[in-house]
Amino acid sequence: MVLLLAAAGRRLRRRAGGCFDRKRFPALAAVTGLSLSVLSSAAEAADQCPQKNSPIDTDRPDVTNSSVVLPQGSFQDENGINLSRHDSDRAFDGTNTRLRWGVVPCLEILVDLPNYVATVSRSPTSGFTDVIPAVKWQIGPLPGQFDLSATVGVGLPTGTKVVAGPGLQPYVQFPWSWRLTDGWSISGMFSNFITPADTANKLSTETTFVLEREFGERKFLFVEYVGDYHEHGGPGYLFNSGGGYRIAPTQQIDFHVGIGLNDNAPAYVFGMGYSFRLDGLF
Repeated sequence: MVLLLAAAGRRLRRRAGGCFDRKRFPALAAVTGLSLSVLSSAAEAADQCPQKNSPIDTDRPDVTNSSVVLPQGSFQDENGINLSRHDSDRAFDGTNTRLRWGVVPCLEILVDLPNYVATVSRSPTSGFTDVIPAVKWQIGPLPGQFDLSATVGVGLPTGTKVVAGPGLQPYVQFPWSWRLTDGWSISGMFSNFITPADTANKLSTETTFVLEREFGERKFLFVEYVGDYHEHGGPGYLFNSGGGYRIAPTQQIDFHVGIGLNDNAPAYVFGMGYSFRLDGLF
């Protein structure tokens, strides 16, 4: 590197007829070195992000999203259905479709499509949820077997108001994971949901914690704690568990069963889903 910079300095001096300003050369060298350092860090981060030979990693069936993004040029379709009960109300919702695109190394865009919620009760409150686009960035490189991402999105007011709520609904999430030994890992997610048009609860927070065990490259099981906290009203606590099976490196089937730990959480939730990934699209 020093030899290259020295050679560049000699060429500039020759072109300037010997009038090259020596005082500016250290600044040029510093800027060049910093640029190369930034490019090297970006390349190292890209190497740590998932590649096309990585097995499928989904944002389901647990509430906690994956801490890594899609490989560059990949598309992933995640789908599921849920049956739940809250108080005396039973509900069905589906298809819980999330579309994800890996646009550049360590960065993806994702969209949650409208999900239909059908409630069976004395006062039915059925309808569609909002369209929710977002951007997810995998932060790194980080030391050890630790991964962290940041997701920023916004719910657009396209759904049924009684189901989806009023107005724009921005959110930010930070999913993380730490790989331990013998197939064990822990993960979690911190989320903030903002509803400016809701006069009762403008801000909600959700925290999750997961203990997961993989069995080979195809199977995994998990247990999860989910806590929801609002500006007004009591918190909701949910115990969630489930697993998945990769029927191919880019396909997954999964299930989960959740049990509410207090009156502000659903009495139970049962869901299942299917996801697939397509690589090398662009």
